[in-house]
Amino acid sequence: MRIAEVLTLSTGGIGRHVADLAPRLVGLGHAVEVYCPPATAAAHDLTGLEVAPLRRLHRARGVDLLHAHGYKAGALALPYARRWRVPLVVTWHNAVLGRGRQAVLGHLLQRLVARGADLTLGASSDLVAQARRCGARRAELAPVAAPRLGPPQVPREVHRAALGLAEDELVVLTLGRLAPQKNLGMVLDVARALRDEPRAAFLLAGDGPLREELTARVRRDGSRVRLLGAVGDVATLLAAADVALLTSTWEARALVAQEALQAGLPLVSTRVGGIEELVGDAAVLVAPGDVASVVRVLREALASPGRLAGLRAAGRRQAASWPDEDQVARSLAATFAALLPAAGAGRSTGGAPGT
Repeated sequence: MRIAEVLTLSTGGIGRHVADLAPRLVGLGHAVEVYCPPATAAAHDLTGLEVAPLRRLHRARGVDLLHAHGYKAGALALPYARRWRVPLVVTWHNAVLGRGRQAVLGHLLQRLVARGADLTLGASSDLVAQARRCGARRAELAPVAAPRLGPPQVPREVHRAALGLAEDELVVLTLGRLAPQKNLGMVLDVARALRDEPRAAFLLAGDGPLREELTARVRRDGSRVRLLGAVGDVATLLAAADVALLTSTWEARALVAQEALQAGLPLVSTRVGGIEELVGDAAVLVAPGDVASVVRVLREALASPGRLAGLRAAGRRQAASWPDEDQVARSLAATFAALLPAAGAGRSTGGAPGT
């Protein structure tokens, strides 16, 4: 097959997913072209792949299948799929959040793309349900791999010392983009509630539009929160922490949750989106915004350091149940191949829109 992978701006998980998937599809004998903005290409290792700017998607004529990531990319790919009479698969990685004009536009695009795609794949069950409500012809849960985490580059005790952290401190790590969806005010609420615990320290790793706002609030609160900025060696940071804290208002399959469980780091997370189906009983789950429950869990961990130890082994067992990148590539390749005759026949007899 000749496959075009289509994605819009992504410096995070979606781009990483494509960077992992595309070379594996090539390894299975398929020709893969990636169409994305220059910033997306620059943020990910796409070495050895055919990469072109998204504005040149019209040059993909002759592909057997278009695979778009996100409803925005799907909306851009849909006219070409109709014109060229090739199947369109759209993977939904994110939900439409918030209200207002942008949200209204997002929901309109979701409906357009769901009804136009031959197959909609959702990164979580709630996205699959949303696609069906939007009129998707066919919607299924996407096979999304958990990229394997490398070993820490710096020993735990060395990295903690470099960060000024004592070995008897409970280090709570939140890792991700500093953006509204991550609800990082909840992290600061928890830290403020634990100001009386000198052995509780909070690390907030990542960058984004809320950095200055969060920094100012940490100063006002006088809590033990350190903003580390963007971090390249995630494995070392996870190894230095004692608890991972995820406070998002919504996630599909949060990469940080996957990485925490792989590393055997106890995870405390809000029960949102696809988190529960991802982690099972290998994490402590709380309601969105439930600061009191998080504070209680952390106080218990401070009083009894072995309290969360059972989650280490449970996390690794859960992570071992997830498909790896090779399994996902094989699964998607089989799904794509099955679409070719069905989609082609359907369009040749039914008269596709726009032809």
